[in-house]
Amino acid sequence: MTLTTLGLPAIRRDDDEPPAEMPRSGPLVDTFGRVATDLRVSLTDRCNLRCTYCMPAEGLDWLPGDELLTRDELVRLLTLAVTRLGITSVRFTGGEPLLYRELEDVVSAVAALRPRPEIALTTNGLGLARRAQALADAGLNRVNVSLDTVDAEHFAAITRRDRLTDVLDGLSAAAAAGLGPVKVNAVLDHDSGLDDAVELLEYCLRHGYQLRIIEQMPLDASHLWRRDANLGADEIFAALAAHFDLTPDPAPRGSAPAQLWRVNGGPATVGIIASVSHAFCSACDRTRLTADGQIRNCLFSAEESDLCVLLRRGADDDALESAWRAAMWRKAAGHGINNPDFVQPQRPMSAIGG
Repeated sequence: MTLTTLGLPAIRRDDDEPPAEMPRSGPLVDTFGRVATDLRVSLTDRCNLRCTYCMPAEGLDWLPGDELLTRDELVRLLTLAVTRLGITSVRFTGGEPLLYRELEDVVSAVAALRPRPEIALTTNGLGLARRAQALADAGLNRVNVSLDTVDAEHFAAITRRDRLTDVLDGLSAAAAAGLGPVKVNAVLDHDSGLDDAVELLEYCLRHGYQLRIIEQMPLDASHLWRRDANLGADEIFAALAAHFDLTPDPAPRGSAPAQLWRVNGGPATVGIIASVSHAFCSACDRTRLTADGQIRNCLFSAEESDLCVLLRRGADDDALESAWRAAMWRKAAGHGINNPDFVQPQRPMSAIGG
């Protein structure tokens, strides 16, 4: 499996004229009035797990190093996003962002921006135990750790790695470093997932973590996703409700992707992110930057806007801002997963960032 086999999305170049009606300043908006304030930044497409729903056992051909944004290029775009586009939340993702050697330096640079954004990290947890305190010292506010099961045998089968203890140690270190609330992101296996969900919630309740269960989405590298082979939000809720007293969380959901439920009277909550069965696109507030400098206005977009080429051709901040605004202005009303003509994006999740 190579990038050539996977294909790459259509790229919009800097000679594409921005729409005349697009705002040149103010919030980062699209034609439906949604405002993007949450930036997801993929630092690398590399990963040290091989989760069955994400990539093949042999891995993928990673993006060449010279195609990736340099640290200085990345910081420049992050600065522009925060100071000119109104981004208030920056989340670093991958691949696996802990494989990015300059992570602490980039976190520190973002923490120094004014107005200061909230800074978060989504990680598989491998190596987090060693770096949690340094990341907190650099300015990281909180962390989400991907963990689909606390059963060691299930974990090894899903990730193709026997590393459950390392992930659990990473969670503990994140909590000790004050990176709270510590959240656990779970994608459930069709065969064992409902049992895993109950055990995960029990584990999170014991340790003070917040569990978020995410419906599996069509973003796997092998394009094997099938709707009828995945657990939906209603099934997940029913399995949890058989073991816990769940009541709707009264706090307004806003643009948050998770529907929250209070567990056994609260205050602990569990969230279900129903990206497929109960899409929440109308409230989406996200914009995405890939490791090779492409703007994606949606996880499932068939197009990207190339900021890397603009940077390397000497574009000034006005040109970069205009290109970013134009990319978001073209955002579709929804991801279209439930449309008959839906086509899975060519980039897998590991090359987009969660």
